[in-house]
Amino acid sequence: MNQTRAFLIIAWLMVATLLWMEWGKERSAPPVVATQNAVGAVPSADQAGVPAVPMAPGTIPTPVSGPGPAAPVTVTTDVLRVALDGGEIGQADLLEHGRSNKDDSEPVRLFAQDPANYFVAQSGWVSNSGAAPSHEGGFALQAPQREFTLAPGQNELVVPFVWTGPNGVTIRRTYTFRRGDYAVQVRDEVINRGTAPWQGFVYRQLSRVPRALENAGPMSAAGYSFQGAAWYSAEDKYEKRDFEDFVEDGPLNKQVNGGWIAMLQHHFFAAWIPQSDATTTFSLATPTGGVGTEYLIRSLGPAVSVAPGASAATQARLWVGPKLIAGIQAQKVPGLERAVDFSSYGWLATLGDGLFWLLAKLHGLFGNWGWAIIGLVVVIKLILYPLSAAQYRSMAKLRKFQPRIAQLKERFGDDKQGFQVAMMDLYKKEKINPVGGCLPLLVQMPVFLALYWVLLESVELRHAPWIGWINDLTARDPFFVLPAINMALMWATQKLTPATGMDPMQQKMMQLMPLVFGVMFAFFPAGLVLYWVTNAGLGLLQQWWMVRRYAEPPAKPAASAAK
Repeated sequence: MNQTRAFLIIAWLMVATLLWMEWGKERSAPPVVATQNAVGAVPSADQAGVPAVPMAPGTIPTPVSGPGPAAPVTVTTDVLRVALDGGEIGQADLLEHGRSNKDDSEPVRLFAQDPANYFVAQSGWVSNSGAAPSHEGGFALQAPQREFTLAPGQNELVVPFVWTGPNGVTIRRTYTFRRGDYAVQVRDEVINRGTAPWQGFVYRQLSRVPRALENAGPMSAAGYSFQGAAWYSAEDKYEKRDFEDFVEDGPLNKQVNGGWIAMLQHHFFAAWIPQSDATTTFSLATPTGGVGTEYLIRSLGPAVSVAPGASAATQARLWVGPKLIAGIQAQKVPGLERAVDFSSYGWLATLGDGLFWLLAKLHGLFGNWGWAIIGLVVVIKLILYPLSAAQYRSMAKLRKFQPRIAQLKERFGDDKQGFQVAMMDLYKKEKINPVGGCLPLLVQMPVFLALYWVLLESVELRHAPWIGWINDLTARDPFFVLPAINMALMWATQKLTPATGMDPMQQKMMQLMPLVFGVMFAFFPAGLVLYWVTNAGLGLLQQWWMVRRYAEPPAKPAASAAK
């Protein structure tokens, strides 16, 4: 396979992949779901022993003891600003991540109460042996102030709440916020001062409506990023379900030891992480409330049994923030790094993990993500050099015998089968491998696709500048400079590639490829186009060198043809 055909194959593979991705994006657009009851509403594998869990405002099945929701308190750390009322965190601003790359940009609001952006984290209790506080009310603030701010030199903030039931049972809930940490510690201590045993189940859930994409143009990065629920268990590992398939794929009722549940979106996510030794039940629901149809993922459990005069505690972490690899890994939670959804395919996600690791190391060396991408191309080129050298040797040998192949084609005319047999005999006699140039192509395609997802999902590159006009590597080139350079490099590569034996149709297709790729890359993230431009530039230099090194005069066909 010569360089031209290999180039055509990779071009059409990329076009087919992008068409498939565009179709998938349209297919997974946030759906409009009709009013319905909860899906997967059974809250536990043991249906008889667990009471119903409140689903949404106005649907509590049994009275809840205590007052209604308290007025929210505000908690501000160096990275978070949240509003919470004891049972619900209804607003969360990510102070180090602006909505745009302007200095005065408002921070990203991950949790919100307004109907168009509704997204909250909730936690409460249910009990068959007495009253219990739900996320909708019951907890009262146990502090004189309603604003908590992390002071300079202070490492953590503790926000205490308490619920007291009529049966002598008290639940003390504390939220702990730490400096530089997006994981909020939530601890519940149950104290039974009554005369009868009390058993309850803690539940923790994330509820939201799908948000409209801020950037929904062609090749929009946010449009291809997964949005929906995800969960992890030791048995089945990482699983996910987008909003469209919440109902269609059936209910979820999974008993899990440890694990986690999450709601994912482009660059950011929220996750409840129960204790690693806790037995919980994961479920999905689509309740209807004041904001319309919501999408909810819940963790129910563990069960807590408290004898009179005794106490027990359970705790969990709530991650509310960006998909920062280092911060996620610091949680030491199995599988949580999969929240950075590098691909729908496990093997491609594994490759993406490796590419990001290398990219992060290069960023530590250069201090700039753009130069890290260029360094990544250089490393990949060095690794693939033996394969590339074999490819160019194979192509050089094929070029040498192109005149003889052309003469065979002319001699056999319309006898295609005879031509194929004669050509294979020639390959065998001259020890030519006709697919010798394919292996580098097959290796580079997964690398390119995996890197696409890395650049798509990595919040570390969000709003990250390179040089001059490129001030966000995850957005398209604002002046289309990189796509234009890529067009020029592709044109130069074509001129350097001999077109011997190519039919007129192939020649026309090749002439259109620079324009097709230029238009397509105009909408790609600048970081990905930078990768491709660097790869094309180094490939052009490498091809120039290889052509000079391995070029041989074409074989003279006259003597062979006469035989």
